[in-house]
Amino acid sequence: MLQQLFPDKTGKLRSRFNGFTDVWEQRKLGELLEYEQPTKYLVNSTQYNDKYKIPVLTAGKTFLLGYTNEKSGIKKASKDKPVIIFDDFTTSSHYVGFPFKIKSSAMKLLSPTNNKWNVNFVFNVLKNIRYKPAGHERHWISKFSKLKVYVPNYDEQEKVGEFLSDFDNLIALHQRKLGHLQLLKKFLLQKMFI
Repeated sequence: MLQQLFPDKTGKLRSRFNGFTDVWEQRKLGELLEYEQPTKYLVNSTQYNDKYKIPVLTAGKTFLLGYTNEKSGIKKASKDKPVIIFDDFTTSSHYVGFPFKIKSSAMKLLSPTNNKWNVNFVFNVLKNIRYKPAGHERHWISKFSKLKVYVPNYDEQEKVGEFLSDFDNLIALHQRKLGHLQLLKKFLLQKMFI
């Protein structure tokens, strides 16, 4: 359970879970996440088909472009070894815990530099950065990797990451319910007025 606000060493008030009182350390994002160029994971054909098994992703709002049957050049992300796909131009990002291919090389594949960093926690830190890209540049190397953020010890990172992941799952569940209700309403309107 979250406890009351607790000041960190900068004086900023943070919500903390009970039992955690260690000071959060300031680190550059580039110390937490290393990047990989995605070139070897690019999809060869854009002839997507829902019958295929390997998703083709983009870091933009669309996220899932379709499915491919290509067998090589698959990024082997998993629940135990997730990655963050980061659009180098728009700074949009997605958390990915399954194997995939990608459409564009204009992104970075980010993973923790070592086992001191919980990727789910760091992803949420990354998503919370308020930055609007002004130019067409590679933002990971020029800006984001140099940004300083505060991180707690690994146990607290894990607790915060799980807590936020539970919220994401709850939101997804309610979005699916909303979609079903909207379809039901549409069906009922057609039956009533057509």
